[in-house]
Amino acid sequence: MSMKTRVSAYTLSVALFCSTGAMAQQMKAEVLHWWTSAGESASVKVFADQFTKAGGTWVDNAIAGGANARTAGINRMVGGNPPTMMQFNTGKQFDELVSNDLVRDVDAIAKAGKWREIMPKPIVDASVRNGKFYAVPVNIHGQNWMFYNTKVFADAGLEVPKTFPELVATGEKLKAKGIIPIALGGQPTWEHNLFRAVLVGHGGADMFRKLYGARDPQITKDPKFKETVELFGKMRALVDPGSPGRNWNDATALVITNKAAMHFNGDWAKGEFTAAGQTPGKEYGCTLVGESPKEVIGGDVFVFPATKDKGQLAVQDKLIEVLLDPTTQLEFNKKKGSIPVRMDVDVSSMDVCAQKSNAVLKDPANQVEAMELLSTPNFSGAMQDAVTQYWNNPSMSADAFMEKVTTAMRDAT
Repeated sequence: MSMKTRVSAYTLSVALFCSTGAMAQQMKAEVLHWWTSAGESASVKVFADQFTKAGGTWVDNAIAGGANARTAGINRMVGGNPPTMMQFNTGKQFDELVSNDLVRDVDAIAKAGKWREIMPKPIVDASVRNGKFYAVPVNIHGQNWMFYNTKVFADAGLEVPKTFPELVATGEKLKAKGIIPIALGGQPTWEHNLFRAVLVGHGGADMFRKLYGARDPQITKDPKFKETVELFGKMRALVDPGSPGRNWNDATALVITNKAAMHFNGDWAKGEFTAAGQTPGKEYGCTLVGESPKEVIGGDVFVFPATKDKGQLAVQDKLIEVLLDPTTQLEFNKKKGSIPVRMDVDVSSMDVCAQKSNAVLKDPANQVEAMELLSTPNFSGAMQDAVTQYWNNPSMSADAFMEKVTTAMRDAT
């Protein structure tokens, strides 16, 4: 090889090396999120691995606690040093960022990907502001699942209840046999979550929306609402004395260890059963209780700080492509306990609870917006206070509770 040829070859290799290094630098993405538990870390690693395969460099910035992570991310955005993308929940958490032009609208990508056609409307509505997508949804979590121990029901010779009146009757029979009917995390969050499960399961989707969305005071005059409140009150007697202060995962453990029959929680509770080596459809089952089962849904989204840097825009585009890739969606949600936000993904390889969730949500009539998507934080907090006072005071009447609801509607903004 001549000197000239060797120099040309060397020059070419250096140029390729530099361009590759520049490309890697351009494809560097700092991702701020709060997925820090073992299961959550395994979930987000799916995104990281897929982005790496696509030629990017994933810089993981995990901050424990959703509120802590959001505060840190928002402060960085306001300070002009934002991450490449940042996690939020579906709901109103990122409204101020949109109104202050701090996050990018991704509506062009959404239209190209037909997100409005392949995602449930409540999730679309939770991600759209002023007619445009400002967040990328990555999953769907169902909040009102009832998990049950199959052995406990079989040994007791009882059927799994399909409605809440049936549940109260079945619970009394289980209690008579020395079994804890309902394992409850005795904290305001989980007391309120149980109330919402009863509300949507017995009162119905319209009643759920009238309370948390429209805040319609006429709801307290509806006999069905009072009936729902009284059913919820009857469930106090189905919870064991050790419930107050209990963590939700400790309540799940009571079902896992055959000490309790039923547990209401979001589908993330599957992680506890999985960690215990149990399989849905075998040691435990899952169902939506109600005359016409509806699923209360929310989930996680990512937002992208506004930028005019073309390199950063390209990195963000690649991240969005990776997040919503069908294979990525499937593998991420298998580990997260949720289901793909894309309803066109084949979920036949997922567990039976995930398949059931997907089947229920195929019908838009079964999709109910989670409280976080409908309600202001102030009203949600006022309702939680009212529910906790009612739950922990058996002498409080349904009428007294409904007065508290009316006051919350009037006072909360």
